[in-house]
Amino acid sequence: MAASRLEINFIRLLSRCESIASEKRGETEWRLEKYVGALEEMLVALRKSPSKPTPEVLTDYTRKVDFLKGLLEAEKLSSTAEKALANQFLAPGRTPTICNERMPASKTVHIQAKARCTGEMRNELMGLGPSDTDSSESDLRQRRVVPLDERQSAAELDAILQHHHNLQEKLAEEMLNLARNLKNNTLAQQNIIKQDNQTLSQSMRQADVNFEKLKTESERLEQHAKKSVNWFLWLMLILVSFTFISMILFIRIFPRLR
Repeated sequence: MAASRLEINFIRLLSRCESIASEKRGETEWRLEKYVGALEEMLVALRKSPSKPTPEVLTDYTRKVDFLKGLLEAEKLSSTAEKALANQFLAPGRTPTICNERMPASKTVHIQAKARCTGEMRNELMGLGPSDTDSSESDLRQRRVVPLDERQSAAELDAILQHHHNLQEKLAEEMLNLARNLKNNTLAQQNIIKQDNQTLSQSMRQADVNFEKLKTESERLEQHAKKSVNWFLWLMLILVSFTFISMILFIRIFPRLR
């Protein structure tokens, strides 16, 4: 399916943003932030468009826009170590934005950003300011032998990077353990709820059986009570009849004295 006009403009602006991000920008550079805001609005419009691209393409577009937003947020951090750590968590796009790219431009920007943060950390360890960066780099290219303190600074930089890497691995392992524990707790709670439901169902069935038994016994007791009343009435009738006949016979046998 051919790309719509909105998607073509989105791709052009995205390619322009990636190109600006790959360049060394000053503090007064404002275009990238404005362009990324426009990209977000165009991405929302793309999702609502009748001729929107496939879900996979939309996911990659979202990934690239989120990467540029994260890159801008990382650049606003004050500490170089925080910038380096934030850049480590950025996820660039997986496919080229335009056809003539051998490697996705967002990956190139990511590599450049990480290299830039590494250079800034190295300069901080060496005690160099931003103005001394270019001159120090040219001097380092001309030197064949690295001084001892510079080698120590490089070793300290490697130790810091290794420390951040270990922290990331530890954090990932803790998150994995938390997810595993959450899964186990969820399964345990599901089993408990299932057992409670089974117990409740059995109790309800037993209650129904007991109710039926109670109803049957009540009916039998009612019938037995009716039978007992009937026998009592017959007994009273027989007794009254016997008394009446006895009185008649007594009168006949013993006549009245004159």
